Formats: sequence, structure tokens, C-alpha cells
Amino acid sequence: MEDKEDNFIPLSALQHFLYCERQCALIHVERVWQENRFTLEGEFMHEKVDDQKVRAQGADVRIEYGLMMRSLKLGITGKADVVEFHKNTAGEWIPYPVEYKRGKPKENRCDEVQPCAQALCLEEMMGVSIPEGSLYYGKTRHRHDVSFDEELRNLTIETIDRLHKLIDERKTPAPVYEKEKCDNCSLQELCMPKAMRKNVEKYIADEISK
Repeated sequence: MEDKEDNFIPLSALQHFLYCERQCALIHVERVWQENRFTLEGEFMHEKVDDQKVRAQGADVRIEYGLMMRSLKLGITGKADVVEFHKNTAGEWIPYPVEYKRGKPKENRCDEVQPCAQALCLEEMMGVSIPEGSLYYGKTRHRHDVSFDEELRNLTIETIDRLHKLIDERKTPAPVYEKEKCDNCSLQELCMPKAMRKNVEKYIADEISK
């Protein structure tokens, strides 16, 4: 993949993919997009972080905003909200990714995939080991530590591989209506999960009745 930089996938696509594979295909294959209150709130939060152009630093911590990164091995690229650099006992500066989310913590590890992917990029770029990072949620206004353990690393790499396959195949998955998820999606009017589901159900019923 090292000679295919044009095929690099944005880190942000990982969140779209884990939220809904159909949404991800609509955005990254069909190139459609529509805003709603939730996407605007998320963008506003990221803009507030990205606008902090001052590079804060101290004796043991330095902070970079909007740091660009990539992984030639995994074929991903993007910009991190915040990367803190923590000085360890050996005097080395170890990256500590901090990802900002509009909502609140989830029961599964899907939100942890994005900062882990950032860590994999930084490890490849800098030749260091990054054990952890964190997620900051707008609703709770708290950081949640994220351990980049073997389970999360495997989940992240598997997700990246599946995302590459989805985009390479250039096929948009059929809709699967999930009330809370679909009703909050900015692409609901373009996706039409309810109408599509009814059409499929009618088609199946018609075929059975023949």
C-alpha cells in the first residue's frame, strides 16, 4: 500500500463506518453529505479545538493541535484534534492522542478506534510505542482514558481493513433501520431507511405470493 497514497482513507471515515456502514458508503463512495444539529455541534467542538493555535508546553507536557498524520502500512491519513507529548523517565516525548466527541461514552469500544488509529499512525511515523490516549466527551465534559491494548489494536486494524474493502468495492450496503441511530443521522432524508425497508419487504412478499 506504500505506493498507493491516493487511496488513503481519512481517519474520520472510521467513525462513519462504525456508526453505520451505509452512512459511510454514502459519504465516502457516493460523496453525499447533509448537515443536521448533531453534525454542526460536532463540527463546532472540533473547530474550537483546532482554533487553538498556541502550542502549549511545560516541563513534562507539550501540546499540538490539528497535527497531521498518516500510516503507509494501513493506508490511512488525517488530522488529530489534540496530541499531547508526555516526557517519560528516559527523557523521551511520547505522543498521547486526545479525541473530542460531542456525545457521551458508549458501552462498546467503537469510539476508541479513532484515537487508536491515530496512535498506530504516530507509532509508525515516530518509531515509538504509545500505550494510551483519551476521549473527551462534550456531554459529560470529562476525559476517559483509553488503553491501546491488544484487543483494541486488533479491532482497529480489522476495522480499517473492512473499511478499505467497503470503499474498494464501491457498493453501498442496503439500509437497516434502527430508530435511535437512523433518526439522529444527518443523511436520513437521502438514505430513506424506512422507505427502502418497506420496498424490500414488499418485493419479498410479492415474490413469495407468486
